[in-house]
Amino acid sequence: MMPTPDPAIHAATEIAISHGIVPDRSDVLQNGNTVVVRLTETLVARIVADVDGPRQGTSWFERENAIAQHLAVLGAPVIPMHPELPPGPYHHSGYPVNFWKFVTQIELEPTPGEIGSTLHHCHRLLESFQQPLPKLAILHESLELLETLEQRGQFTTNTADLLRESLAKSLDKIESSTMQPLHGDAHPGNVLNTTEGLLWTDWEDAFLGPIEWDLASIIWNARILDNDQETADGILTSYEKSGGTIDPMVLQHCLIARAAVMSIWYPVLYPDLTPERKAKLQRRLDWLHQNRSSP
Repeated sequence: MMPTPDPAIHAATEIAISHGIVPDRSDVLQNGNTVVVRLTETLVARIVADVDGPRQGTSWFERENAIAQHLAVLGAPVIPMHPELPPGPYHHSGYPVNFWKFVTQIELEPTPGEIGSTLHHCHRLLESFQQPLPKLAILHESLELLETLEQRGQFTTNTADLLRESLAKSLDKIESSTMQPLHGDAHPGNVLNTTEGLLWTDWEDAFLGPIEWDLASIIWNARILDNDQETADGILTSYEKSGGTIDPMVLQHCLIARAAVMSIWYPVLYPDLTPERKAKLQRRLDWLHQNRSSP
């Protein structure tokens, strides 16, 4: 656990007070590069605490706010922004901040069917999102980040070559597929089972890409790390039963690209690797090596 970033929380508190909301708590719900803190019964702030990280400014939060508002208005299964504050995003004391409605999580695990159907629901409603989004943003961003991390000695030459080759090859295959607005980082931690149902959150990575990218993101751990084919297949089957169409070849290249992207971001997301994190990273790299010759 990282030290609680008190200056970041103080920045969010001051913004809330300036809009007539007096925080009565500072319950940290997530503490990492981005801090999530509950400030009142209903108000949650998300703050970029890693102000020296690879992402500067508020453009990612602007993208997230626009997507979240669009989906909420249409009744999508998403956590809504807080109604008592202008959407922002805000930049205060050096920290990008936006604000959300608090939702109560429940312990019951979501079913694969619920995950697949709610993701398809979001995808269907995202088709009408008209604001411009970058094409395959996180994939191109990750290639640039890899160059920086390799120069800093955070990847060996062989590992950097594997990651670069895997991602570039999959990018080449993916770029010719059908594109639409996506979540962009649809891993299991970004869909919450709550008293209000299954809700998707954290839209800052939204971009234009194939729907298979989000599907690869949500099934990757189950399919590859956990060998839980039942869960992975259940999500895909539910997505298709809800009306979605999946291209198996595009999905395979998205799985490869997702493994490369997550591996590249490891030094940023987990600067102090635990033995468990090291093992997971190695398994991703081993899997990429096994799939290096994929057509």
